[in-house]
Amino acid sequence: MTNNFVRIIGGQWRSRRLAFPPIPGLRPTPDRVRETLFNWLAPHIHGARCLDVFAGSGAMGFEALSRGASHAVFLDASRPVIDALIKNAQLLKTNHTEICCVDSLKYLAQKPSQPFDIVFLDPPYSLNLLEPCLTLLSDNGFLKPTTLIYVEDNQPIPEFPGFKKHKESKASSVYCALLVQF
Repeated sequence: MTNNFVRIIGGQWRSRRLAFPPIPGLRPTPDRVRETLFNWLAPHIHGARCLDVFAGSGAMGFEALSRGASHAVFLDASRPVIDALIKNAQLLKTNHTEICCVDSLKYLAQKPSQPFDIVFLDPPYSLNLLEPCLTLLSDNGFLKPTTLIYVEDNQPIPEFPGFKKHKESKASSVYCALLVQF
């Protein structure tokens, strides 16, 4: 497998490979981390509305759909990434997606039509966007009291005001946590 493919690890599309463009900094969440995350999410994923804030390869949103999520919104500012996400949605024959070519912070600064059940928040590590994104998600109505928020970074996940860690893990150089708002 080359570096420009990601494999769906579970659900109806298990083992399907999805291509993504070779863009510097685009790094899909490793299989082992996704497997841990989706084990955590197993009781919550069926029928969930998901938001993949910095979609990149789309691995998180497509994995969620493969495992029974009802809808996934993918956000990314890169046109080649968006084109690949659209192509992958067509390949999987899913119409349970909304794929938006948009700056994620601008999208989060608006009110959604309805809140989400699960949010995947994996911004470029060097930009330190976890806290600003969490604030926007909370302030603008993206979250329900039961929403689970996955966060990922290359350093230990800190405590964020208004959120508590439900679960956390580390695999090689990837730190991740599942947060809930309180």
